[in-house]
Amino acid sequence: MRDEPAVIDAPPAGGARGGPRKAAFARVAAVFVLFLAASSAPSPLYALYQRQWHFTAWVLTVVFALYVVGLLGSLLVVGALSDHLGRRPVLAAAIGLEAVALVLFLVAGNVFVLSLARVLQGIATGAATTTLSATLVDLEPSRGRAGVVTAVSPLSGLALGALGTGLLVEFGPAPTRLIYALLLGGMALAAVVVALLPETSRRRPGALASLRPRVAMPAHLRADIVPVVPAMIASWALAGMYLSLGPSVAAGLLGLHNRLAGGLVVMLLAGTGAVAVFLLRSRPASSLLAPSSAVLGLGTLITLAGTVEDLVWLAAAGTVVAGLGVGASVLATFGTFARIAEPHERSAVFALANVISYLGNSVPAVLGGIAVTVLGLRTATEIYALAIAAITLCALALRLNQVRAERRAVPATCG
Repeated sequence: MRDEPAVIDAPPAGGARGGPRKAAFARVAAVFVLFLAASSAPSPLYALYQRQWHFTAWVLTVVFALYVVGLLGSLLVVGALSDHLGRRPVLAAAIGLEAVALVLFLVAGNVFVLSLARVLQGIATGAATTTLSATLVDLEPSRGRAGVVTAVSPLSGLALGALGTGLLVEFGPAPTRLIYALLLGGMALAAVVVALLPETSRRRPGALASLRPRVAMPAHLRADIVPVVPAMIASWALAGMYLSLGPSVAAGLLGLHNRLAGGLVVMLLAGTGAVAVFLLRSRPASSLLAPSSAVLGLGTLITLAGTVEDLVWLAAAGTVVAGLGVGASVLATFGTFARIAEPHERSAVFALANVISYLGNSVPAVLGGIAVTVLGLRTATEIYALAIAAITLCALALRLNQVRAERRAVPATCG
C-alpha cells in the first residue's frame, strides 16, 4: 500500500475537478479491484493444474509464494517511484506487465510457465496497488473515502476474482483459459482508463534513489509494533492457506468436487473480510486489536471442527467468522502502523509492515504445502489451523498485556 500521499503544490494541468474528479476516482477504484481479482483468479484452478501436470502440494504452494515474492519485491523497490515519474507511467507499465502475465497463463502448459506468470503478476500487482492507492488519495485529498476504498478493494478483488473463476470453471468452456482472456479484456479497458486519467503527481528528481528499499523498526515504536506482529502473521497466514490450499481442502476433505467450491471458499473469507473493513472503518485501530485476534482464532477453530467432522455448513460458518477477524485485523494492524509512525519514518515503517504481512502470507503456505506432501492433507490442515489459533492466542495475550501496562502508566504519569 502507498504510505503517504504525494504533496501537490498546485493541480496539474488538466486536473480533475468536481464531477470529473469523482468519475476518475470511481474508475481508478475499479482498476484497483480488477488487479486484485486477477491475482486471486488462479486459486480455484490450482487443483486442476495439479491434476493435469502431476505436481505435489508443496510445489503448488511454492507457485503461490512466488507471486508474493514478486509482489513484496515490487512494493519495496518501486513503491515510491510514481512520486517521481508520475502516476500514469507507472500504472501503464504495471498494466503492460500484468497483460504479459495473463498471456503466459493463457498458454501455460507446465508448472514452470505458471510460476513465471505468477512472479510477473506479483511484480505488476505490487507496482499497481501502491500507485493506485496514491492516485486515490490524490483525487480525494481528505483521505476518508480514499482510505476506505484502499482497505476494501484488495479483499473485494480477491473475493470477486476467486468467485468469478469458480463460476467460469464450473459453467463455462475452457476452464483454464477463459478467465484469463476476460481479464486481458479488463486490462485493455484499464489501459484506456489510465490513458484518459489526468496526471495527479508532478515529475520530481530522485527516481533512482527511490528504488532503494527502506525497512525499519524504530526503537521508540517497538513496544507498539511487537504486539501487532502475531496478529498480522495469523491473518495473512490464514489468507495464504485459503488462496493456495483452500480449494484442495474443499475437494479432498469436505468432498466438494464442484469446481465452483474452490472459488466460494476464498470468497467466503475475503468477501467477509471486505465487509468487516467497511463496517468497522470508523473504529479506532487500538479498539480492534484484541477482538480481531479473538474472532480470527475462534473462526479458525470452528472451521477446523467442521473439517474434522466433515460438516460443510460448520466449516463455512467458521470461515465467515474467520473472515470477520481477518478484516478487523487488517484495519487494526495497518491502522496501528499509521497511528504510531511519524511522517519522516512512515515509508520505512510501512515497508516493514508489508514485509511482515507478505512473509506471513507466503512462508506458512509453503510449509503447509510441504506438510501436505509429507503428512497428508488432513493432518497438515489440522496442524496449520491449530498453529494459527495458537498465534492468535499469543496476539491476544500480548495486546491485553500492553493494555494493562498502559493503564498502569496513566496514574504514574498523572502523579
